[in-house]
Amino acid sequence: MDFLKAHRKQIASTKPLEPINAEIKRRTDVVGIFPNDGAIVRLVGALLLEQNDEWQLQRRYMQLEGLSAVSDNQPAKLSAVING
Repeated sequence: MDFLKAHRKQIASTKPLEPINAEIKRRTDVVGIFPNDGAIVRLVGALLLEQNDEWQLQRRYMQLEGLSAVSDNQPAKLSAVING
């Protein structure tokens, strides 16, 4: 409950995971039988990387400003780079 009130709905919801799970199920059903566990990990990993890229570039599920307020990781300041 440390998150901002505006983010609580996103945290409690599994709605963004449902399309990802459906796509993983669809792709694994197409393949049918995997030769080994590594093949499954590669396929699912590629799908998750693709989804991560989409979320980073196209849409944000939560605003970064609100997340930085509750984050333990403060952004590093590179004074040597900033000052010249």
